[in-house]
Amino acid sequence: MLKTLMILHRCCWAAFLVILVAGFFLDFSALWGWLAIAVAIAARFVMGRLLRPSAEQAAEPPRPVEVRAPVTGRWSALNSPASKVPSHGIRAYGQAYAIDVVAEPADRARPGFGWWPVARRNRDFPAFGAPLLAVADGTVVRAVDRNRDHLSRNSFPALLYLVVEGLFREIAGPGQILGNHLILDLGNGRYAAYAHLRRGSLLVGEGDRVQTGQPVARCGNSGNSTEPHVHFQLMDNPDLAVARGIPFTWRGLGVPANGEVFSVDPTQPSAVPSDATR
Repeated sequence: MLKTLMILHRCCWAAFLVILVAGFFLDFSALWGWLAIAVAIAARFVMGRLLRPSAEQAAEPPRPVEVRAPVTGRWSALNSPASKVPSHGIRAYGQAYAIDVVAEPADRARPGFGWWPVARRNRDFPAFGAPLLAVADGTVVRAVDRNRDHLSRNSFPALLYLVVEGLFREIAGPGQILGNHLILDLGNGRYAAYAHLRRGSLLVGEGDRVQTGQPVARCGNSGNSTEPHVHFQLMDNPDLAVARGIPFTWRGLGVPANGEVFSVDPTQPSAVPSDATR
């Protein structure tokens, strides 16, 4: 049911774009375009209802799964499930408990969001190229790193472009939203996903076994991303069209809230809170 609704949602947006372009050359009612939008919104609404936890599940939510943090060094959290659920505003694509983290090294400032420059090169961001580690022992079930790393979208003008670009990525499917990504089977119906990886940075392939703390890829800026960062989530299915999010906690750290700065010692398997907080 979820997969059917996802396909319907994408097809309706594609139909709307076709109708929009065709309207410049053919004479027909714009009502068809509005109808396509209405069906797309309705499909998304129904998906949201199906993915919403039941009253029993809401009253007794599942216990977070403890895993290792996927990064080392000093980072800060964005769109964290510690601040709200669903953390990214939707439960689709297994994102209910997803988190974004950006690098915040003490000796280098991360470029801020503003009006200018409209776009920056990825090397201006300290997260770009940072190593990513396996959060637990597991098996690689999905590994993609052929998508390009685009320029940043961390300005007001570029954000408008990101919205339009995001629509086309939505139509193309979850793979274009995540960009280069890696999915690990951790066993017991649990899967870890890493998104927006650097092009050509994967160190593992489908079918490979990985161990906790093993380097698996590097942080990039592919897919639906404003700047180089790590998107991480746990889910119950490797198929993003039907996956439901699973809560996690990082060993020794928990789940950092929005704006919280944390540090992970590269020589230790656990994370420790940073002196700098929010």
